[in-house]
Amino acid sequence: MDMMSSVASTSTAYSQAQLATDYSMALTKKIMDSAEELALNELEQMLPPSPYTFDVYA
Repeated sequence: MDMMSSVASTSTAYSQAQLATDYSMALTKKIMDSAEELALNELEQMLPPSPYTFDVYA
């Protein structure tokens, strides 16, 4: 029984570590997406205003 309990605890620890890794990666991706969106917004604000009534940058 001791070996089965050891295997079960190892499996549980592995599952917990995998869950923590997956959560961390998902959070990191979300933060990177948000940072990218903010950077694009900042770059758009830095563009000089167009003297034309239509978008010449498109």
